[in-house]
Amino acid sequence: MRRDELLGRFDLTERTVVVTGGSRGIGRAMVLGFAALGANVVVASRKAEACDATVAEVEAEGGTALAVPTHVGDLDALSNLVAATVERFGGIDVVVNNAANALTQPIGSITAEAWQKSTDANVRAGLFLVQDALPHLIASDHAAVINLVSCGIFTSGQGMAMYLAGKSAVMSLTRSMAAELARHQIRVNALAPGVIDTDMVRNNPPEFQQLMIAGQPMGRMGQPDELVPAAAFLASDASSFMTGQCLVVDGGQTTH
Repeated sequence: MRRDELLGRFDLTERTVVVTGGSRGIGRAMVLGFAALGANVVVASRKAEACDATVAEVEAEGGTALAVPTHVGDLDALSNLVAATVERFGGIDVVVNNAANALTQPIGSITAEAWQKSTDANVRAGLFLVQDALPHLIASDHAAVINLVSCGIFTSGQGMAMYLAGKSAVMSLTRSMAAELARHQIRVNALAPGVIDTDMVRNNPPEFQQLMIAGQPMGRMGQPDELVPAAAFLASDASSFMTGQCLVVDGGQTTH
């Protein structure tokens, strides 16, 4: 394989990628990365100002992006996200379910309200977004879904039961989606980060952050940009024969 042919497998020119939670952290890094590879990127996040700021970053680099403020816990907002994307770009090629609610409570203290809020954002949203986008994914020649999970689903998950129960459900949905949608040539894979330097992680107490870092053999947090090559692989033709799998990028945490 020639160099240009190999690099061309990662090209996303003229493909439309929807990224939920796309205005900060891992989502923002992926938005910028996908745009750099030529994609039309849709930034979906709760705050309109943050979406607009990310779009401005993309456009400043010569890329193409659309801001669609979206609360993923609202099913009507998900439908609007799909409609706005299709109206602007004519279709959808890739869906990245990145938005998440980091709420967690210790076992013995989990409330019904907290459980519902967590699962609505972390499980239900991704499923219904894919369902809303499904006709457009079926029409695409390069359809892919990336579901963000967590390497914590492969560990004990101590102290994060509610959050990781949702992420485990997303991993199960990833396999089911992959099996059911393969006949439409839609690939569905998961991406499992370790501890990444994001607002979600930094909002934890310093002592908890140190415990998270201590669990990673590489001895540091990952940077959001370090997830971009893995996401580009899963979104592009570079992973054309891969579906139903989970790509773990965790600094070695799951080697314990």
